[in-house]
Amino acid sequence: MGCPPPVLPLCASVSLLGGLTFGYELAVISGALLPLQLDFSLSCSEQELLVGSLLLGALLASLVGGFLIDRYGRKQAILGSNLVLLAGSLDLGLAGSLAWLLLGRSVVGFAISLSSMACCIYVSELVGPWQRGVLVSLYEAGITVGVLLSYALNYALAGAPWGWRHMFGWAAAPALLQSVSLLFLPAGAGETAAHKDLIPLQGGEAPRPGPGRLRYSFLDLFRARDNMRGRTAVGLGLVLFQQLTGQPNVLCYASTVFQAVGFRGGSSAVLASVGLGAVKVAATLTAMGLVDRAGRRALLLAGCALMALSVSGIGLVSFAVPMHAGPSCMAAPNATGRTGLPADPGLPKGSPPPPVPSAREDHREPVLSTKPHSGAGGPSAWPLPASPPAAPGPALLRWAALVCLMLFVSAFSFGFGPVTWLVLSEIYPAEIRGRAFAFCNSFNWATNLFISLSFLHLIGAIGLSWTFLLYGLTAVLGLGFIYLFVPETKGQSLAEIDQQFQKRRFALRFGRGQHSAGIQYSRIQVSVAP
Repeated sequence: MGCPPPVLPLCASVSLLGGLTFGYELAVISGALLPLQLDFSLSCSEQELLVGSLLLGALLASLVGGFLIDRYGRKQAILGSNLVLLAGSLDLGLAGSLAWLLLGRSVVGFAISLSSMACCIYVSELVGPWQRGVLVSLYEAGITVGVLLSYALNYALAGAPWGWRHMFGWAAAPALLQSVSLLFLPAGAGETAAHKDLIPLQGGEAPRPGPGRLRYSFLDLFRARDNMRGRTAVGLGLVLFQQLTGQPNVLCYASTVFQAVGFRGGSSAVLASVGLGAVKVAATLTAMGLVDRAGRRALLLAGCALMALSVSGIGLVSFAVPMHAGPSCMAAPNATGRTGLPADPGLPKGSPPPPVPSAREDHREPVLSTKPHSGAGGPSAWPLPASPPAAPGPALLRWAALVCLMLFVSAFSFGFGPVTWLVLSEIYPAEIRGRAFAFCNSFNWATNLFISLSFLHLIGAIGLSWTFLLYGLTAVLGLGFIYLFVPETKGQSLAEIDQQFQKRRFALRFGRGQHSAGIQYSRIQVSVAP
């Protein structure tokens, strides 16, 4: 199709292992935090700082990573990020103080954020248009698998001496495997072209010869040249609506919703993590199967519409079924148990804390992790009590809230979750793609931080139910934005997408009339610098 057969499985492994590393690093803190709290006598604010340090490193990568990706290439950026991740994992595994832990988590955050951007761009440029959607979306599936894998390893290592050191160290395994896969792949589409006489125009981008290569500055993202301003509007709109629909904050109440329908104590925690994780995996796999058939635009519209209905449903149900309206910070651990929460008598000794979803530090989308939330509503928040009193109200309404929550998670996971980053990897010219992707990613982080910081204040001002309804209204606005401004890119080469953006001739449709008559080939001249 668009590349030799061996390239496709290698690209798939790069995408899957990159996502697996990302997801594992996000969620591993859930099992490591309580042992760290005891071993280092961490206060509440120190735990918040430890959790948030990964966010700081990732935010830094989103600010400078684009220049590194465009300057040194996608493959080199991934390999370099894996080396940085190995250094961070080694630091965490050997850390003897809070300062070293903070340094290690910041370094790891930088590495996974840089890798997430480079992976999506690299894979999208190597494969053809009919494989691009599946392989880039595979990164999203890897993230959820990585989160679930971290839960399993955290559980297995919970009672081991210095188990948290092993938890951090195992993150190096998928990064090493990804690096091995990269060694057998070209540096990019340009290197592939240099070794081939025929280039499939329906596959990747044929490189422009050296003297004719276009140059873009960062400021070109805001200019009318080649419709770059319109592309930036599409990219920023997608990442902003992805966060403003409130998915990370809605998931903060996943455990409470499970408890409201009758699941008590530790069972609600297991269902909220594993159950919703399984829903996310199933929805992401569905998106992978449809993204190159139904198209990007169709999945975004369907997902956003379903998010609007489901989150509004949670808001309406919460009028009749009161839920707990604010996370609380853990008290200092007692000396009687390593994993029990002394502030929560409902948790049996040795039970894991209830999971609280964290925001997708990239890239990206929120994922289910049990990291704590700050009392100020910052980028992390402390878990809700595990065994609240049974919520009053008809059982039917409580089950309706559960169904709405499942639909909300599914809608995000086959819409905004994978498709946003796929579209971002397609709509910009290759010469500025890294910087443009990173610029939009930095807004993703900033908006995520704003939503987290405003959550508790918003609940205090208008109430939990109206907060969810406000998220539903935002999803409706996002639906209008997608319908009016986001084009369909299914089945088109990156060069064709670039040309149509320049001519502003994208038809806002569900992919009709975009059938290719076949792959065309063109003989090109490639100038090689002496």
